[in-house]
Formats: sequence, structure tokens, C-alpha cells
Amino acid sequence: MTTLLTTNLGSTPLLGRGKVRDLYAVDDALLLVATDRISAFDHVLGTGIPDKGKILTQISLFWFELLRDLVPNHLITAEVSEFPAALQPYADQLRGRSMLVKRAEMFPVECVARGYLAGSGWKEYQASGTVCGIGLPAGLEDGSRLQEPLFTPATKSQGGEHDENISFAAMEKLLGSAEAAELKRLTLAIYKRAAGYAATCGLILADTKFEFGKTREGVILADEVLTPDSSRFWDASKWKPGAAQPSFDKQFVRDYLEEIHWNKQAPAPSLPDDVAAHTRAKYLEAFRRLTGREIAS
Repeated sequence: MTTLLTTNLGSTPLLGRGKVRDLYAVDDALLLVATDRISAFDHVLGTGIPDKGKILTQISLFWFELLRDLVPNHLITAEVSEFPAALQPYADQLRGRSMLVKRAEMFPVECVARGYLAGSGWKEYQASGTVCGIGLPAGLEDGSRLQEPLFTPATKSQGGEHDENISFAAMEKLLGSAEAAELKRLTLAIYKRAAGYAATCGLILADTKFEFGKTREGVILADEVLTPDSSRFWDASKWKPGAAQPSFDKQFVRDYLEEIHWNKQAPAPSLPDDVAAHTRAKYLEAFRRLTGREIAS
């Protein structure tokens, strides 16, 4: 299977390349193209994961539709045949992995919802009994369900480093109390809706992060939504607090990189075929269980 690691759309203005997505200017809109690049420990690896960009895009499209009564989103169209004529020669690169979206003034925060204790939250809890400064009951374990989902914002990294957790009070200073309160409300409402749906698929949505923007019409949901790159999905039938839970993401990649004792400095290594295949299978399983369908080629 082939991978798409870099896009080239001729004279279409390239605005930037993120860890996964390439961003282009298309008249008054933006074009988001999800490549098959994969990052770990804040570095893009030399090997891609076949179909990863298609899986991420089509999961986001599924959620945009499911959540549209809760919050508007930035999608104009994901049908390549509806893109401007100048993009049609590049249909093979774009099909299944791109979205034409509205421009928006993006809020400079990641909006994180946590329903379970995991990852950096678990590490902080072990040290101080808190998650992002929010006190929690004693006696919780790695993977424990929280009594109520937490809203834990973070500042967005501009240089590829880790995002930095901030307090809600700091978010209020950054955005103003009204907009901070609205983003918190939306984040928790979306999380609760999505976690409830995931449960019907036998999945636990442990935590996730959202990005929001603002247009003349108001606040919109943007970028990727509830994908294995932005969320922790666990198999509900295997959930057992007391250790890290197997998740539908790039855990095979992280485990391999730890096994080879990579120093987490550039250049990032490439992946063996079996690690890439296992990772693709996990992303695909998440997609199939959530959507009940196969990815469109």
C-alpha cells in the first residue's frame, strides 16, 4: 500500500504544513488535506501510515454530521467534484482526505475534555492529586472514570512542542469571560454527546480536544474532531483501571520507539512494516466501529 506524505497542488497557495495536514488558500476558503504522516513525541516520523489521512478526514466528517445540532462547523464540502476547477487536476491526491472549509478567526486555545484519568492527567494526579490544578478525590487509579468530565484548556503550540495546560481563569484572561464560558459549555456538551454515542459502539471516549473559531455568524467547530489522533478511545470490554488502557491510536508506534531507545531528537526514525500495519489496523477498527462503514477511497 502506498502513502501520501506530502501534497503538491501546483499554483494553489500553500499556507503551511502541520504534523499531519497541509493547508492551502482557495479563494475565500481554506483547503485542509490530511496526509498519511504520523508524529510521535512531537516529531514527524519518516514512515507514513497507509490511509491514515482518509481515516482521519472521514471520521471528522462523520462527527460533524452527528454534532451539527449542537454546534455549527467549518465544513463547506468534502466532495472533490465540488471543489474549484483549479483543484480538479489533483483529485487523486485530494479524494477522501480533504475538506474545503470556511476561514475563521481561531481561538488560541485547545479545548480539552477529560472523562477518565489517563496520560498527563494521571501523572499530575500521582504527584499532586490534581488534574490541571483541579483537585480530585483520593484513591483513583490510572484509567479511573471521573465523577464528572473535566474541562482543561491548553495553549496551542506554534512550534510543534507540547501544548501547555492553563487554568480556566487564565483562559478567561486570554479570551474574556463570556467566550471562555461558551467554549467550556460547548466542549463539555460535545464530549457528553460523543461519549454517549461511542458507548453504543462498545467504546470509551476517555478524553479529547477540540479547536473552535469565530466567524461573523458566531462560534464554529473546526479542524479535526474526535479522531484517534485527537482523542483516546478505549475498548469498553477491556477497560480495567489500574494500568494504561490499550487505545485506538498510535500506541504501537510509541511502544516501538521506546523499545529502540530513540532519543526523541531529530531525525525521527522510520517504522518497520509490521508496526505501520498494526497502527493502520487500529485506526481502521476505530473508524469501522464508530461509523459502521468502510473508508471511501
